[in-house]
Amino acid sequence: MATPVPKESEIERKWFVVDADGQVLGRLATRVATILRGKHKTTFTPHLDVGDHVVVVNAEKIQVTGRKRTDKIYRWHSGYIGGLREVSFEKMVKSHPERVIEWAVQGMLPKNRLGRAMVKKLKVYRGAAHPHEAQQPQILPATSRVGEGR
Repeated sequence: MATPVPKESEIERKWFVVDADGQVLGRLATRVATILRGKHKTTFTPHLDVGDHVVVVNAEKIQVTGRKRTDKIYRWHSGYIGGLREVSFEKMVKSHPERVIEWAVQGMLPKNRLGRAMVKKLKVYRGAAHPHEAQQPQILPATSRVGEGR
């Protein structure tokens, strides 16, 4: 029996809104990466981008477990000699909370042109407002939050 492969015109893309308030970074990033990749759909195909769009709001209210708030370090290089930059999680959340979620999700996607196309469907905003109301996004139910029992 042949495996059905969806055509680009047959791929149906939805929009989802995720509230990051009180959510654990890794668990949220895993959930968002799954939706961007399209693994929640029955039409999932590893070599095609069949995923949906995701809007993450309240990025500055993201949580981490353990000592990551003080110990987690973000590193990147400018390309120049001595251009290694290091910033702690606390400073990064204060200055660029969107980047924290974007980098966490991007690390969970494929490292090729397909992954780069998937990450373009991720929109992250610092506050509760976002400019994507015209797309009529569905609210994605929250996963476990910090301090809640399972």
